[in-house]
Amino acid sequence: MSTNNGQSGKAVIYLKAKQNVELQTPDVFLKDIAGVTCADSALLARAKAVRLHRFRQDRPKRCVISILRVIEEIGRVCPGADVENLGETDTLVEYIDVDRHKGPAQTMKLLFVAAVSFFGTAFTIMAFHNDIGIHEVFTKIYQMVTGRQSDGYGILELSYSVGLAVGITVFFNHIGGRRITKDPTPIEVEMRIYEEDVNKALIETADREGKTIDVS
Repeated sequence: MSTNNGQSGKAVIYLKAKQNVELQTPDVFLKDIAGVTCADSALLARAKAVRLHRFRQDRPKRCVISILRVIEEIGRVCPGADVENLGETDTLVEYIDVDRHKGPAQTMKLLFVAAVSFFGTAFTIMAFHNDIGIHEVFTKIYQMVTGRQSDGYGILELSYSVGLAVGITVFFNHIGGRRITKDPTPIEVEMRIYEEDVNKALIETADREGKTIDVS
């Protein structure tokens, strides 16, 4: 999207607008929501400093800014310049108050989520094994291979437990906070897809409700 074709000898400001941005300051500047470049360094500095929105304490901490509004604001500060957008047509901006989320309450929430995830996963695995009768399966395999009745938990159960832990670690590509390989984990891939879907839904909702910050 551009205001001109850039062939008239004028300076061209190139934008690469992002789909979603989280800020820790109430003022939203062009440099916050898009990558900006221009051959004219003075023009580039003025463009980056363009303020697009300011969050107020009594207003929602989320807004959608149209690229048309961005181009309009750039035109006011940099009259005569061509603008080309190579990114998104709408940007979802969220104001995050970092100080609000600090303290013991946030730590307790983190510990609670971690505990629910850990014990919930453990319960799911145990319920699955109980449903398929994994102990009976191991007992029959042990009897078929050795010809003897299993007297309890043995090498099969131990090997399966170790293999399960190794398989989960390899699948999720993490050991503690470290990656095994550089590839994104399945959870990261699904979270990116989910995040993109949520962003699109919020942008479309704001557009339908007429809450998008658009051209005057």
